Amino acid sequence: MNSQNLINSTINSTVKTIESLQVPHQQSIDSVVQRQSQLTKPEGALGKLEALSEFIAGVTAVPSPILHRKTIMVAAADHGVTEEGVSAYPKEVTPQMVKNFLQGGAAINVLADSFKIEVIVIDAGINIPSPIQGALVQASLGKGTKNIAIGPAMTYPKATETITRGIEIFNDAHSKRPTNIIGLGEMGIGNTTSASALIAAISRRKPSTVVGLGTGIDALQFERKLTVIERALAVNVDIINDAHQMSGPEKAISFLAALGGFEIGILAGIALGAAANRVPIVIDGVTSGIAVLLANLIAPDLKKFTIPSHLSPEPGHKVVLDILDSGDPMLDLQMRLGEGSGAALAINLCDIACRLLSDMATFAEAAVSTIDPIAEIEEHK
Repeated sequence: MNSQNLINSTINSTVKTIESLQVPHQQSIDSVVQRQSQLTKPEGALGKLEALSEFIAGVTAVPSPILHRKTIMVAAADHGVTEEGVSAYPKEVTPQMVKNFLQGGAAINVLADSFKIEVIVIDAGINIPSPIQGALVQASLGKGTKNIAIGPAMTYPKATETITRGIEIFNDAHSKRPTNIIGLGEMGIGNTTSASALIAAISRRKPSTVVGLGTGIDALQFERKLTVIERALAVNVDIINDAHQMSGPEKAISFLAALGGFEIGILAGIALGAAANRVPIVIDGVTSGIAVLLANLIAPDLKKFTIPSHLSPEPGHKVVLDILDSGDPMLDLQMRLGEGSGAALAINLCDIACRLLSDMATFAEAAVSTIDPIAEIEEHK
């Protein structure tokens, strides 16, 4: 069957919606710039925070955006490639950490609580006998992906279903409790191996230039991880080469099928759903970054909706951000945790940027004198 026939209407209609939106919305940006010029501060004194409020207005088409509701979606899944010993932690850590998320004990919970961000946890495909009980989205696509070192991670139809499921998850959550900004988080032992393989395949770079230490592996484990990724690229070379001849959804789905993870596909779908609803997307680290890159292959305008939160020490992360060309990361704190931790910090700054725009007094409101235009001219003579 032609792969195009397997791209369902949900993906296609979402792409069409994204393409129909005017982003950036110039009228809203102009309104923000005008208000910024009237606030009780020197022009440009708030630096990148001013640009951030302009960006959010341009995405949302709201002249004075307020982030009433902030959300991070954390998708969790297992990877068959963990059989190759590519991680410092055993695969059992994936479900254990998901339970930790649900109990509020993880770093993302602490950060989210501090900044009043809702965390939505998604079982995208954890390798456990029965579903984890608790307040999480049950969206399992299987008990982890297959081992990419010996073949494709999943079938093309399964990859299509994975992205579709992500769109549906966002749309369902947004329809019930609309959010003003979304951060992408993930959990899955072995997922930096999958992410690095995808980055190498899509960018056609040598694995050694994009592979990092992930969860903190030692030198021997790093060499093993590098060798495993090289094997994965070699064994899936036909799918990868075919993908490079494709465009749009077919291209992204083919790459995902060859080397991806269920959580990566679901995050790509969440990003697409968010963009179609004019919700700014905050990228976390390398794994959420590759999810956004796949989404951008599906809908090339998607990068206009994205905010890079931080720069991970993983070398592949910078490669992804350079390809997306969506601006400099807001922070560089040498974080490599995942979970949406960097996204949470950035969302807080986004919130502050919008509040400064809306809540600061203007010169007129505060009865503060503005620059004397005649004195300014005299000063520059």
